[in-house]
Amino acid sequence: MSQAHTLRSVRAQLRRALRRKSRQARRLSRKSVQMALLLGGAALVSLVSLGFTRLADYALELNANWVARTGWIAFVLLPFGLALIRWLTLRLAPNASGSGIPQVIGALSLPPGAGQSSLVSLRQTVWKIPLTFLGMLAGASIGREGPSVQVGAAVMLAWGQFWKKRRLPLQGFHNNELIAAGAAGGLAAAFNAPLAGVIFAIEELGRGTLLRWERLVLIGVLASGFMVVAVAGNNPYFGVFSGAPVADMVGWVLLCGLVNGILGGVFGRLLGKGPTVLVPASWRAAVRAHPIWTAFILGVALAALGFAMGGSVYGTGYGAAAQLLAGGSLGHDGFGLAKLAATVASYWAGIPGGIFTPALTTGAGIGQQIWQITGGAVDQRVLVLISMAAFLAAATQAPLTASVVVMEMTGSQPMLFWLLLAALSASLVSRQFCPQPFYHQAAGRFRRQAIVEAGRTARPAT
Repeated sequence: MSQAHTLRSVRAQLRRALRRKSRQARRLSRKSVQMALLLGGAALVSLVSLGFTRLADYALELNANWVARTGWIAFVLLPFGLALIRWLTLRLAPNASGSGIPQVIGALSLPPGAGQSSLVSLRQTVWKIPLTFLGMLAGASIGREGPSVQVGAAVMLAWGQFWKKRRLPLQGFHNNELIAAGAAGGLAAAFNAPLAGVIFAIEELGRGTLLRWERLVLIGVLASGFMVVAVAGNNPYFGVFSGAPVADMVGWVLLCGLVNGILGGVFGRLLGKGPTVLVPASWRAAVRAHPIWTAFILGVALAALGFAMGGSVYGTGYGAAAQLLAGGSLGHDGFGLAKLAATVASYWAGIPGGIFTPALTTGAGIGQQIWQITGGAVDQRVLVLISMAAFLAAATQAPLTASVVVMEMTGSQPMLFWLLLAALSASLVSRQFCPQPFYHQAAGRFRRQAIVEAGRTARPAT
């Protein structure tokens, strides 16, 4: 009797152990599949970003060739090109206009539903790639990094929803986590800067939104950046910075922070106000009612500015910034202010396109102007580098992101402290001119628009 009882007890213990091991195996299997699906989404974001990069570079190359051969062609390409792109944007993808980062921030502040989905809809967002390509082809002063953020968010959200419908492990992810992982992964992949993607997710996307910073979300962001590094190589976007700190570094950093803070604050305020800020009050309703004609006129102004500056303000300005960062000269005075004006005009046209790289280029031009005004007292390369971070921080009021982005894009790790000091001081000065960060101000408009559209869709027909 005792032996039978002991045998039953042993069997029960074995069954319990087997069930426990089975549950552990299923949990391990679910986690493994979840990680695999997340890395698959990150890989998809990276591939889309790489393709977008190649397309953008091709557009910039074509535009540079056309302008070099026939400078006056800009007076045809820009007015008609911006007007056409604005018409296509309004008709095909109104939520794809502008940078793309405000749409992502707006989506993160909305509950799951039609309103949130409309701001990062794959059907609309995919138009951002060809429309940004056309904008660069025409010569608009825009970048691809902001669009890469919105496209990355849309791709990751669509990927997650695809697997959720099939009841696979990504069903545990909230929409906000998918959007944030895709958006920050898009930035990391676009800049070839994995760490900057994580900082951007925490500092910019996490500001004023409800996000659970799951470990897997941050892994997804890093994976997108590292996959691009693996494919394209660990090559800093602007090349490796070869300068070094100079004497009285604190004073020079604070000077760059002050100048770029003022100009960056004015830049952010102008972007937020729109083109109506330049016309009398009686004309403002007409400007809003005729967005295509407004884009055409802004194209004429941009072509005239570009013609006066020898075409240097067209496109992202990558080549100009790289040249200044290497200690060279562009042969045109006032490049920084001209690039600022060109970027404002391009954004006001209402076409898809980001401001990240144009803002960095503007900062580079301002750094060179500071160097010229001070009589070349110190190494130009140092002032250009510091001003790049300072102007981007002033424009976005995201100093950590700005300093880390510039560090990774220039391979200037030894200068990180000075970049951070310049970015913080410029961001502080910028708030005196533009109290609300530009991206979040624009996000509010997209959020209100999405709520109205969702309500209109949900309202039953009468």
